[in-house]
Amino acid sequence: MKTAGVVVQVVLLIVIAPYLVGVMRQVRARLEGRAGAGIGQPWRDLRKQFRKEPISPEGSSWVFAAAPAVLLATTVVIAAIAPFVATVSPLSGIADLFAVVALLLLGTVALALAGLDTGTAFGGMGASREITVAALAEPTILLAGFALSVRVGSTNLSAIVERGQESPATVLSPATLLAAVALAVVVVAEAGRLPVDNPSTHLELTMIHEAMVLEYAGRDLALIEFASALRLTVLLGLWANLFVPWGVATTASPLALLIGAGAFAAKVAILGAVLAAGEVFMAKLRLFRVPELLAGSFLFGVLAVSSSFFLA
Repeated sequence: MKTAGVVVQVVLLIVIAPYLVGVMRQVRARLEGRAGAGIGQPWRDLRKQFRKEPISPEGSSWVFAAAPAVLLATTVVIAAIAPFVATVSPLSGIADLFAVVALLLLGTVALALAGLDTGTAFGGMGASREITVAALAEPTILLAGFALSVRVGSTNLSAIVERGQESPATVLSPATLLAAVALAVVVVAEAGRLPVDNPSTHLELTMIHEAMVLEYAGRDLALIEFASALRLTVLLGLWANLFVPWGVATTASPLALLIGAGAFAAKVAILGAVLAAGEVFMAKLRLFRVPELLAGSFLFGVLAVSSSFFLA
């Protein structure tokens, strides 16, 4: 039965990831006075891209060809091991904070190397910016997670979520609130959303993520777009379950898994809609201001860890 929880949450994340992007686009469209293409448009775009033949630029190596698969694989592994729908899983023992951060960074590095492998100016520029953002964001994830793990005595994500359900007061503690702010900024940066990056931009000089994937086409581009949507779902889901842990199943019964799946979908949809609504009123930061934003989130992470030890 425990294996069923893994299957349910992996299938759930794979199905709803493109719909989450569609919901966010639809929210932005409505707030901007447009009709929008509907929440199912990302799935239709992926279906169209998967029918097309991939094209590799002249001179590129296996690094360019392997990057989409590596990015997708690392994200699927996180979707399988992290407590999104249920905390009871045969893989819960490896759902460690450091493992999740390492997998996120592995996908980032794979895509950055692919951008460099093309030999284009925009690919190299996007890769450089992406690694800069990652180098500033990943330590904050560790600090925020460490602040939550102090009260549990473990960096296991399932244990952190279960402790939050057992002791609701700890969710409203100063350390947890500081960690929530720090991780929220990092989620925006890692997902490539405003004000750090603009996923819908067509201005090469302002792009980060899109600059690395300009040379991809067909099935390879579809894999990257799908992996990016899944990565956004994973990041929002991690934030939701770490700081709003209610609804996550602690048993492998069918009813508990159904409630866990519904709660996860609802929380991610609400967070995605809030993020999309906020983007309507935001402008992209200048590149040299992004480190200042991430440094601020790092400071919140340090304060969260200090508060955790003080309250412990």
